[in-house]
Amino acid sequence: MPHNADKRRALTPEALSMMDTIARTGSFAAAAREMGRVPSALTYAVRQLEDALDVLLFDRSSRQAVLTRAGQELLTEGRRLLQELDAVANRVRRIATGWESELTIAVDDALARRALFDLMEAFYAQRLDGGGPPPTRLKLRVEVLSGTWEALLSGQADIAIGMPPRTPNAAIQSEPLGALEFAFCVAPHHPLAGAPEPLTAAQIAEHRVITVADSARQLQPVTIGVLPGQDVLTLPSLAAKVEGLLRGLGCGSVPAPMVRRHAEAGRLVRKSTYEGLRDAAIHYAWRDTGAAPGKALAWWLARLRSETTRAALLAQHEGLLL
Repeated sequence: MPHNADKRRALTPEALSMMDTIARTGSFAAAAREMGRVPSALTYAVRQLEDALDVLLFDRSSRQAVLTRAGQELLTEGRRLLQELDAVANRVRRIATGWESELTIAVDDALARRALFDLMEAFYAQRLDGGGPPPTRLKLRVEVLSGTWEALLSGQADIAIGMPPRTPNAAIQSEPLGALEFAFCVAPHHPLAGAPEPLTAAQIAEHRVITVADSARQLQPVTIGVLPGQDVLTLPSLAAKVEGLLRGLGCGSVPAPMVRRHAEAGRLVRKSTYEGLRDAAIHYAWRDTGAAPGKALAWWLARLRSETTRAALLAQHEGLLL
């Protein structure tokens, strides 16, 4: 029985290409002519491949090059592998032109998913000289509060979008994205819905608040909007928090654009509080290696410099909450 290593050594691109040529031309003689080899050399090469795999690839009772079932399977898989090898070679050539192999983007849960998908769609719509899209694989991470910064600082992300400002770091470049307005909301059937405004801290503290868990593992987690002694329901995402608010499970603040439709339809009641209007400064940041950024990162940074893009990331919540 041939050893696995022998089988792998036998399955070379040349051997797979030979099988493809024989099957396509219909005979060993025709394949030999196309490949510039003598028929006996081709027959010997096929027998070596059969011995290495311990299978019969061609039906020897036929005058034509008729594949056995095993031979047909090798041909099918071999053609797929050859296509993948070509794809890898093309990808490596594109990477050599300055494109990163992968770009990881950490985004805060408060950002508008629709705008993010619009950006990803535009990124893939680019066409390089060869006609194909950028070779960089995008990886999107959704984080909450300090988790967005942690992904960047720990090297798990190349760019982070949607976090509060932080103490400067020599390895990190940061720019403002904009101000995100937050709205304190309750369901119409919640006890606070009909309470006089502005709501006081004492009034709010009497009712359960819904929060979203900070996704940080190493940095100090942050909790926002919880008053001393207040009952807390902690959920994994802002989409879950909105659902909790709609069901009257508690009260809490969420990005105003995320609940605008619910408020307009009367499914949520927006209340003013003792804090007044609450805006949060939002930034985006990226790792600075000292060298020029790769082409994928440079593309995202160029888009984020657009006022239209920044506004969309903060406001276009309709349709996708994921």
